[in-house]
Amino acid sequence: MWPFYLMALVAIVSTIRVVTNTNPVHALLSLIVSLLAVAGIFMIVGAPFAGALEIIVYAGAIMVLFVFVVMMLNLGQDTVEQERKWLTSDAWAYPALMSFLLGLVLVWMLGGEYTTISAPLGTEIVGPKAVGQALFTHYLLLVEVAAMLLLAALVAAYHLGKREPSAEEDKE
Repeated sequence: MWPFYLMALVAIVSTIRVVTNTNPVHALLSLIVSLLAVAGIFMIVGAPFAGALEIIVYAGAIMVLFVFVVMMLNLGQDTVEQERKWLTSDAWAYPALMSFLLGLVLVWMLGGEYTTISAPLGTEIVGPKAVGQALFTHYLLLVEVAAMLLLAALVAAYHLGKREPSAEEDKE
């Protein structure tokens, strides 16, 4: 049961760092670690499909959000030099510790002692095929609406992130 508590600790600490971090890029990276820890919890309790979806959908979507932040911040050379000054050995302690803890649980899960907690009696385990069939039959309209919202968010982020040409650039 210790891997569950370890993953829960990683998720809680990472989520606290998301809220308390003033740098948006570092906060997003902490959020990705938190989401990966939650995916590990799903794997431990016997829901590998939910864990895989957590990694693909949420961690993937957060990476897109990361790109949006970088586009909207318009980082220049001054910002890059300032961040190089911030990267001290103290800044690497948290990511190194969290990576070690996640790696420890991964090694334990791959070691062979890992057994998932069985589902309670009376519940039915639903596979990926049934989820896909439900999404593209009964919930097709909702999937299409979600796709349109994601496309609108992508277009809006591009529009907000692009620089307006200055008067000097217009003359050239």
